[in-house]
Amino acid sequence: MGKPYSLDLRKRVVAAVLTGGMSRNQAAKHFGVGISTAINWVRRFKDTGSVAPGQMGGHKPKAIRGEHEAWLRDRLGEEAFTIRGLVAELAGRGLKVDYHTVWNFVHGEKLSFKKRMARPVCKGLCDLI
Repeated sequence: MGKPYSLDLRKRVVAAVLTGGMSRNQAAKHFGVGISTAINWVRRFKDTGSVAPGQMGGHKPKAIRGEHEAWLRDRLGEEAFTIRGLVAELAGRGLKVDYHTVWNFVHGEKLSFKKRMARPVCKGLCDLI
């Protein structure tokens, strides 16, 4: 992941637009940054009074945890399931998650369910087929 632009550059671009009389496009070209970058920095300064970058990265807690995690572990051991079915059941319990979240949980627990192909029942007759 890249690093944010320096605070000094951000201040110079915003100052050129607000006090220097440059347009956002002119300031972006002059300082060698993207036009949308200059537009966003000016907007951020007008909204918050600062050009400091926002937080980058960090840990995002898992969506399935606590009582939902315990319920889902029990549910996976009960009977056959589909990922989409589990998403619907969790939604019914008040937890809105997407397909990939449930898929990651199920496969993280190594509890994926594979359907078996239908096989003919052979009672000594398979040699005749």
